Amino acid sequence: MGWFGGKYEEYDFEMFSDSHFIIIALLFVVSVAIFKFRKNLKGKKWRFTEIGIAISLILIESSYHFWMYVNGMWDVSHAIPLELCSISLILSVILLLTRKRIIYEILLFTALLGASQALFTPLLNFDFPHFRFFHFFYTHLMMIWVVLYFTWIHGYRPTIVSVVKLFVFLNVLMPVIMLINKAVDGNYMFLSHKPKSPSLLDLLGPYPWYILSMEFLLITLSLIVWLIFRDKRRKG
Repeated sequence: MGWFGGKYEEYDFEMFSDSHFIIIALLFVVSVAIFKFRKNLKGKKWRFTEIGIAISLILIESSYHFWMYVNGMWDVSHAIPLELCSISLILSVILLLTRKRIIYEILLFTALLGASQALFTPLLNFDFPHFRFFHFFYTHLMMIWVVLYFTWIHGYRPTIVSVVKLFVFLNVLMPVIMLINKAVDGNYMFLSHKPKSPSLLDLLGPYPWYILSMEFLLITLSLIVWLIFRDKRRKG
């Protein structure tokens, strides 16, 4: 099936290969460009671009699920969009379509912390020019660029209350995902067990204590993100 199919051995992705470094360079180049040309990106004319990007994310994510299905890879135990990056993708689409600040307040942290980690250490088998390569990096790059766009162009900023909202969001979400994991024999958000391959979770203690450690680490990093992106002209 070529570009849309094929075995991963035919496209074998390697971390920090040429294709990976190009993606990392693209992340920084476009991020800098968004900041540098932030005045040019303002105005009603860009509303169509926002909607267009939202539609493109819906289409490529739908294509990904179709690709998994036709290749016999779709399964309820791992294909439901319940990973943090999948949730961030949904939030990105909602933010682009609605411009709701409360969505931005959650997405800022989940995208900058989750998607950036995925970009630098991707769990990916398929290299360029496979469809999965484009899907993975397009969606994760867009998550970051969308929040930077809303920060620098629309002037959205997090407050300390935004970190509280993230904490509430995660603690409402986690029990639901734990129940789903139990029902479908899944491991969404690594809430059932650690990944089999070595990971940073190995440093956070045994099950279930690493879940608390993981949450504490996320909140700590979110406070750092808040300090960097908060409106420094006012308190909170």
